[in-house]
Amino acid sequence: MADLKYEVIETVAVLSESPKGWTKELNLVSWNGRDPKYDLRDWSPNKEKMGKGVTLTEEELYKLKAVLSELD
Repeated sequence: MADLKYEVIETVAVLSESPKGWTKELNLVSWNGRDPKYDLRDWSPNKEKMGKGVTLTEEELYKLKAVLSELD
């Protein structure tokens, strides 16, 4: 398997933290040198390990925001 390269460009929000220090975060991440996308996943305290997550374009993020605002 090829190495996965990533760069966390911006931390938008930390949503929660586990007792072991892992955090669920919404970040702007560049994967393998591509344009950054919004990314929601769990990260280890030093960001060397990560859990499975979801990446969203800016358009998808705004659609999700609209859907979530209707849940009130």
